[in-house]
Amino acid sequence: MRDWQGKRYWLIGASEGLGRELAFCLSKVGADLVVSARSRERLETLAAALPGRATALPFDVTDPQAVAEAAGTVGEMDGVVYLAGTRWPMRAHDWDQNRIEEMAQVNYLGASRVIGAALPGMLERGHGHVVLTGALTGFRGLPGSIGHGASKAAVMHLAESLRHDLRDTGVEVQLVNPGAIRTRLRERGDGDTSFVMEPARAAREMFEHMSSDRFKINFPYGASLPLRAAQFLPDWAYFRLFARK
Repeated sequence: MRDWQGKRYWLIGASEGLGRELAFCLSKVGADLVVSARSRERLETLAAALPGRATALPFDVTDPQAVAEAAGTVGEMDGVVYLAGTRWPMRAHDWDQNRIEEMAQVNYLGASRVIGAALPGMLERGHGHVVLTGALTGFRGLPGSIGHGASKAAVMHLAESLRHDLRDTGVEVQLVNPGAIRTRLRERGDGDTSFVMEPARAAREMFEHMSSDRFKINFPYGASLPLRAAQFLPDWAYFRLFARK
């Protein structure tokens, strides 16, 4: 079990949904938090509501200079959790390059900017905790997931590479792959409400994983099973079984 008391964690994407609920989980066990997203008002409301010490630090993950300045403001930290994300359900017939690039900028490139800014200090101190948020849709390409699945697959790949490279450095890397969570982004959805989780439940799953020494968690369990198994299917079976009805 990880000792959270007095540890300083930077949560990016904390203003609502999974990130907001995770902030409460961490604050309740004594972590000092820096909570970030774009909305200053939501962050300040969150920081005031948390039971422990918390600082609101708004910035935009798509702006490299803003990321660097935010990391400088945070300074020394024990952990960084990247939860920022955006999702636009999209079929190839409805191609929207602007939205595809938005998903890449927020979901993957934002994560790489934040980790790139936070990691050198962790390596210098010889300890740290990096947590990235992928998605079940990142395991294989799915119907209606142009852009989103690819951006989350990139995050999952990044986490695995970091886990390899940071072995024996004192910097621990974990990956969380959630399924559908009932948030504002889910309102853009494609109508499939199977296995949709409430943010508070998803945050508990994520917190329990972060308290462990395991690398990866995929949840909810029922939704993750077919997608994980799909990695081992031959292509002819995969495209037949997962075709949009």
